[in-house]
Amino acid sequence: MADFGADIDLEAFRKEAREWLEANFPASLKGKGALASAEVRSNEPDLVAWRKAMGAKGWGTPTWPKEYGGGGLTPQQARVLGQEMSKVGAFNPLMFGMGVTMIGPTIMDYGTEEQKKKHLPPIIRGEVQWCVGYSEPNAGSDLASLQMKAEDKGDKWVFNGQKTWTSGAQYSDWCGLLARTDPSAKKHDGISFFLLDMKQPGVETRPIGLISGASPFCETFLTDAEAPKDALLGQLNVGWTVGKRLLQHERASQTGSVMGGRPPKPLNEIAKGYIGLDEKGRLADPDFRARLVKHEMDAKAHGLTLMRAAAEAKGNNSPGNAPSVLKNSATWVAQTRAELTLELMGSQGLGWDGEAYNEHEIEAVRAWLWGKAMSIYGGSQEIQFNIVSKRILALPDTTQST
Repeated sequence: MADFGADIDLEAFRKEAREWLEANFPASLKGKGALASAEVRSNEPDLVAWRKAMGAKGWGTPTWPKEYGGGGLTPQQARVLGQEMSKVGAFNPLMFGMGVTMIGPTIMDYGTEEQKKKHLPPIIRGEVQWCVGYSEPNAGSDLASLQMKAEDKGDKWVFNGQKTWTSGAQYSDWCGLLARTDPSAKKHDGISFFLLDMKQPGVETRPIGLISGASPFCETFLTDAEAPKDALLGQLNVGWTVGKRLLQHERASQTGSVMGGRPPKPLNEIAKGYIGLDEKGRLADPDFRARLVKHEMDAKAHGLTLMRAAAEAKGNNSPGNAPSVLKNSATWVAQTRAELTLELMGSQGLGWDGEAYNEHEIEAVRAWLWGKAMSIYGGSQEIQFNIVSKRILALPDTTQST
């Protein structure tokens, strides 16, 4: 890679990025970023080759430190890389994993140098898959009520308990786990964060089927599962702080700022084929037309706010509270698009399978169902409102009992 020095030549980097993409991005994957979001790690040869190329270059984690294998790019260079990827229909095959979006950044925040050297390079190369062990049957939004136990056995930690809604647990190699290490402490205290090897006899996962036809979540049972003493991330009994930081990283990744990939086809273009045009060349349904324009305005406002938040965060490694605002706005934009898509398709937007429906119509109804989860995962919409209320607007805290 060229040495750009203090004054970064973005056009020179743009040329480098374009040439590298031409040489390494498989044409067969053009516009197929959905492949990378699948929980099952695909063995499709071109996707495997693309994942290896991005991992080796470090551009799957473009701004991560070079010393661990990351790209070492500036935010400006990362934006240029994203622009060039979009132009050719390329996507980041690592961005959809929890290792890149949640665990890796949290390890960089709280990990020892030994933990960073052990865990970050395999994440950067896309060689491991991570899940997050947070929710339990009686500890969802009230996560601090968790009961998973981690007992200090002298030379190791031993874990017993159950987690639920563990995304991708059945495919994961490692888990970022919250467990109770001091049962006598107040519920927000006495919790610690661990890096747990999932490939051991004491770990059992049971997939949970969803109405969308997918099974990305699991119940996860730990029965005398073990981890070495250095599996503790951060300080003992201060895991609530580590866990909150991970959630900030998660929400930042859910704001619609994923690098690469092509934008979806404009809704007005899709609508023309189903609703038709009036004598003035406008969509024939004036009510739908007005709601579509409002949606496009909301989507534009969200995109501009993303850019502003990125500019304000320049040089600040803390995710801050902006992700709570952006997570909700990204949810509204995505869910509204899904609702409008089904509406404009009419009865063709209700197909599940069969020759009466084309591929895009079937994808639309599945995306609509899946999108309902956006209001919940990563912290529910109501939780984000509470964060905005307390930490941004400084309103009184009405969520805690006296």
